[in-house]
Order: sequence, then structure tokens, then C-alpha cells
Amino acid sequence: MQTLHADVVSISPLTEFVHKVILKPQQPVTFEAGQYLQLVLGEKDKRAFSIASRPSQTDALELHIGASVADSYAMQSLEHLRSAHNNNQTVTIEAGLGVSQLRLQCERPIILLAGGTGFSYAKSIADHLAEINCQRPVLFYWGVKEESALYAHSEMKAWADSHKHFEFIPVVENPTDSWTGHTGYVHKAVMDDIISLEPYDIYMAGRFDMIGIVRDDFISHGAIRENMYADAFAFIK
Repeated sequence: MQTLHADVVSISPLTEFVHKVILKPQQPVTFEAGQYLQLVLGEKDKRAFSIASRPSQTDALELHIGASVADSYAMQSLEHLRSAHNNNQTVTIEAGLGVSQLRLQCERPIILLAGGTGFSYAKSIADHLAEINCQRPVLFYWGVKEESALYAHSEMKAWADSHKHFEFIPVVENPTDSWTGHTGYVHKAVMDDIISLEPYDIYMAGRFDMIGIVRDDFISHGAIRENMYADAFAFIK
């Protein structure tokens, strides 16, 4: 883990409720694809956010923060970042945290599963796999409630189109009549598409209550627990 100061370069909206934050650390940052950072608001107040950027971007960190009035954890963090940006101040972060980073020492195909802004966790892994020219099959499932929440749809379609082993599958829980893709719960789409999950390494991010359900359903569908990775596992039974 690195503790360092960072400038808040920009805060820009991705959707009505999701904002992209770019931080510039005052020294090169080291982390692995799939790790997260903590934004330090106080000695005993540290807020965790997945890093959306790939590890080779040592001079910049990208976060996707979903914040609404009702979400005080994220909204307070966003306001802390805005205040630092507006007053030309740095923020303190702790980077390189988590145990669910990408494992490269195996040859199994990969499933990346993200719910909502859990996308940022999977994006870091996806971009890193593309950068190192990974030849393993990679299936990226991103589940959202509404089509408007697919803020990186075009970006990830381009990611998949540029690598023959990669596939991007967006899943919309409440689709409009014009939506022609997968619908319903994102992990159900995975199980509908794949007969058995036994051969796969599975990386997951989303709400803790969601991840617990996904874990249990996936194991029932053949997934091997030791080949499933999610930092939420440390906080759920």
C-alpha cells in the first residue's frame, strides 16, 4: 500500500448520478489491475473506491463515483474531492489495496462481472488484459438498471471489437422496447449463456448484497469458489 497526496485534476459527469474523477498523484503510483484505493477524509474515515485506470497509468488515477443525495458515503467523498479541486488543494489517498486483483499465472478463460459502478473494477482489468495482449477468452458482463447507465457502452464495444478473444455483454434490468440485448439480472445472463462455470476465473464487483447472491448461484452453476474473486467476500458470509 502507498500513502500519497494527489491533485484533483477533474470531476466530470458520466451520467446524472455517476462522476468520473481524475487524480494526479504527486509521485508515481503502484497498483495491480483490480485493486482499489481509499480516499482519506480523516484519520478514522477512509472511503474505498475501485481504480478504473490500468496499472501502467502511474501518473493518473481514474475513479467512477456513483453519488446521489441519498448516498452519503459517496456524496461526502465527492464533495471532499470538489472542495480540494476548487481550492487547489491535494487529497490524501492510500492506493494498492484489495486481494481480488487479476491473476495472470493461469490459462483459464475469464469472466468479468460488474454491477453498476462496479464497472470501474472490471474496466481496469479489461484494459490491462488488452494492453498485455492477453490471448485468454474474456467475457465482460456489465449489468445496469436502465440503458442510460451504460456510460461506457461504446468504449467497451470498441475494446471487444479490437480483440478477437474478448466479448462485451451489457445487461439491462429494466429495458425499453428498443433494447435488443440481454435483459434481467446480470448474473442470470451469465448462467443463461454458459452451461457450466467450472472452467472460468471469475472477477466480480457490485453491491455486497448482490455479490453474495451471485457467488452462491454461480457455485450452484459449477463455479469453483477458489477461482472466484471479489473484495466483497471479506465482508459477507
